[in-house]
Formats: sequence, C-alpha cells, structure tokens
Amino acid sequence: MRSYKASSRVGGVAAAAVLLSVFAVGPALADDPPAGSDGFTIQDPRITESSGLAASRAHPGVYWTHNDSDDGAYLYAVDGRTGKTLATLTLTGIGSPRDVEAISVGPDGDLYVGDIGDNLGGKWDHVWIYKLPEPKELRDQTVRATQYVVKYADGPRNAEAMMVHPKTGRVYIVEKGEDGGGLYEGPDPLDSSATNVFKRVADIDLWVTDGAFSPDGKQLALRGYFGGVAYSWNDGKPKRQGQLNVPLQPQGESVTYTLDGKTLLYGSEGKGSSVKPVEVEGAGGSGNSGGESGSSGSDGDGGGFTGKAGAVGAAVALIAVIGIGRLLRRPKAK
Repeated sequence: MRSYKASSRVGGVAAAAVLLSVFAVGPALADDPPAGSDGFTIQDPRITESSGLAASRAHPGVYWTHNDSDDGAYLYAVDGRTGKTLATLTLTGIGSPRDVEAISVGPDGDLYVGDIGDNLGGKWDHVWIYKLPEPKELRDQTVRATQYVVKYADGPRNAEAMMVHPKTGRVYIVEKGEDGGGLYEGPDPLDSSATNVFKRVADIDLWVTDGAFSPDGKQLALRGYFGGVAYSWNDGKPKRQGQLNVPLQPQGESVTYTLDGKTLLYGSEGKGSSVKPVEVEGAGGSGNSGGESGSSGSDGDGGGFTGKAGAVGAAVALIAVIGIGRLLRRPKAK
C-alpha cells in the first residue's frame, strides 16, 4: 500500500512489533483494518463510470458507488474484499436522475446522493440531492428516497463533489472549475418542500471531482484528476494543509475514507476500474484522521497538481495512461 509518509522502524521496535503480533492476537484482530483498505477492483460489468464512493457505516467493508450521467436511479454495494456487487438499490420517489456525481453517508446513517453534475457548464437552474436510509440487509431491493431541490446563491454551477459532515449532518458541495471553485454550504436541515439555497463559504484551489470528510469530521480531502488538497475543517472555515498524493488513474472521479480514518480510497471511471488505497499520514496509530489527511506537506508544496496550471503540467502523464481520445471526450448531450 502506498503511504503518505515514509518511516522506518528497526531493531528493538521491530522486535517489539513481532512480539505483539504473536502474544496479543486478540487486540490485533480488533484493530484489523476494514475490508477494502488495501484497495480492490470493481467486478460488476454494469459499473463503467464509477463517479462516487462512500464507505458504508451499517456494513463495514462495503462501499457504495454509482455510475454518472443518466445511467438510472441505481446504487451499488461493493464488497471491499472481492470487488463484487453485493446489492443493487433502485431508487423511487424521485424524478429521472440527470448527472449523478457523488455519494456520502450522514451521521443519521442515511445515504445522500448528489445529482449535481452539469455537463452544460452550469446552465441548469437547479440540481438535486436524494436521501435514503441505508438498508440493514444487503440484497437487491427498491428503496424510496427523498428528493431535495438545490440552487446556488450566486447562480448555476457544475459540481461533482458533495460531502455530508459526519458530526453535524450539514451538506456541502464543491464546484468543479478548471481554475478552482467554491465550497458551498447547504441549509440546515434540507427541506424537501422548498428550494435549498447553497451559499459559497470558501474558495477552493483545485479542479475538484470528489471530496470526503474524515470520520471524525476534522479533515476534508478533495481530489481532482491530477492531484488533491488536504484541509483541516476548522469549524467550517477550511484551512489548507497540503497536497494529497493522489494516484494516477484513467479518470479519477471518487474518494472516500475507510471507516477507521486511516486510509483514503481513490476510485476511477472505466470498466473493471481499480480503487487505490493511500494511507493517511498521522492516523496509523490513532484510529482517526487527526493528522494531515494524507497531505504531503503542510506548506502545500508537495506532490500533485492543483488548478488549471497544474492540470496542464500533468497532461503528458495522463495521456500516457488513457490516450488522447479519452482526454478529449466530449460532454454527453442531455
């Protein structure tokens, strides 16, 4: 597994670790990382454009994902051990999804789905968020969802990142812009009978394709195609900590923390796509993400690329992986 921060332990420390592994089997088992912490490959041939990823709370080691655009009102529960789909949810009680780009789990245990993409470049006057209870039993089933109408206080936006804070339950959206964008805060609570106006509360210097809060709510990780940025949440006033070591992927669209907060999992679009793990710096021995959320440096000059200039700098590497044709893929007509 790739790590954010290299470290070396030799001599007495290594010996102590061996002794602990032999004589403390019980605690070691209790501290075993969640399934999926080493990454996995999505096996379901229906999942060709995985655009969101969220670690299940009700079913540790299971990860929720979905296709983007107008695939339909479906969510898939993927086993972090095998990469196989354990359940498919069909959402009812909503309209026809337009461009589903994000998924998150709230402190209430509900799943929040962000139908927030806008391939027309911010022309739709509203988008939607769907909320549904996470099923207690993993099986193919139909689940009724609540639909929320969303608008932005400063006009239409294209977005692919939606995060629910794990402590407050407040919903946030990050605009997707080549030169960066804004972090938008939703009303608390969301109202299914009215328009929910999201207000810009911070600037984000990244071409964002997804984001995730750490399980303790103290960190915010945002990723793009070519890199990512780690923030301390700072009571809703995010403070940049450094850049994330995001793995190079064909079309990096998703990110989530594992339930123990020790690993960030990065997903990509594509049939049989792989979810790549990267350890969170400072979280290895604490079981939470109180470190730098996987940043490569608190001064923000670590690896990765942010903004449009960084994207241009990484284009050559991307072409080597996915080819010019994929890079120049035109938006889907709606």
